[in-house]
Amino acid sequence: MKVFRGLPNAESRAPCALTIGNFDGVHRGHQVLLAHVRKAATELGLDAAVMTFEPHPREFFARRAGQPDNMPTRVANLRDKLESLSQAGIDRVIVEHFNASFAAMSPQDFIEKVLVEGLHVKWLMVGEDFCFGARRAGNIATLVEAGKKYGFHVETLPTVMNEGARVSSSAVRAALAAGDFDHARALLGHPYSISGRVVHGKKLGRTIGFPTLNLRVNHKLPALSGIFVVNVHGLSEQPLPAVASIGIRPTVDDSGRVLLESYILDFAGDCYGKLIQVEFLQKLRDEEKYVDLPTLTAAISRDVDNARAYFRQHTGESMNPTTRAPTSATDRI
Repeated sequence: MKVFRGLPNAESRAPCALTIGNFDGVHRGHQVLLAHVRKAATELGLDAAVMTFEPHPREFFARRAGQPDNMPTRVANLRDKLESLSQAGIDRVIVEHFNASFAAMSPQDFIEKVLVEGLHVKWLMVGEDFCFGARRAGNIATLVEAGKKYGFHVETLPTVMNEGARVSSSAVRAALAAGDFDHARALLGHPYSISGRVVHGKKLGRTIGFPTLNLRVNHKLPALSGIFVVNVHGLSEQPLPAVASIGIRPTVDDSGRVLLESYILDFAGDCYGKLIQVEFLQKLRDEEKYVDLPTLTAAISRDVDNARAYFRQHTGESMNPTTRAPTSATDRI
């Protein structure tokens, strides 16, 4: 899969079957849409393409209006979104920078400069409520008329339902915020997880007996925050049981930076630079600010005990170094 930051250059503009959207989480509704795009592209001999945006348009407009409370949380980072699009069989992804210039583009300019000249669209599928252009002035009827003029076909996808409710990124966000991972899984079609490469941190965890694997969260509004029971994938053949914290670490850091930290139970390993996937299983509690490190350490110890109890209940295995530590383990982070 090829990924373009902005419109492809002239040499890379092959005719395509396209869909447009934010695709935050690539939930089951998105997956149905992408399957239609892949099918049409195969039948017509076209590339299957997706146009998505960074930042989320709602985030851009909320920032511009000075209304940060209206910014949506993020289900997926860009890495995970692109991986999901690749798994859906998409050939090309255009990550368009959503800024003031793009937001001010008229529907006609969007059609001519982006769809026709920039992407060579021959087949287009969007949701039934799709609007585009400045002040959302363009709609499905606008696209259908433009398709007749410029030679591309337009189809719409009805809303995908799950047990009588609309499948949407907003519904996924609500499930994650509530810690309802079963519902999130039903909407996504798979367990919820976040992936990334392990980076160096302040190494505070090792000084208090709980060394962690740290992943940067590039956006400041993840769809969930708090302390969780998780599985960590990517370090051994089997997922490793762990406790994870995602948030701003108010006890030890005042930068406001969001970090995902995972303490793997009974594990030692040199993991810096490794690509891992953190799968969320159960929420333990909200993030808190503690008066000192001993109080924080005691809270983490309780979290670890609760995680061990969770895994005993769900796997029936005792948690100890001999049953869980990979044979390649060397250094703890």
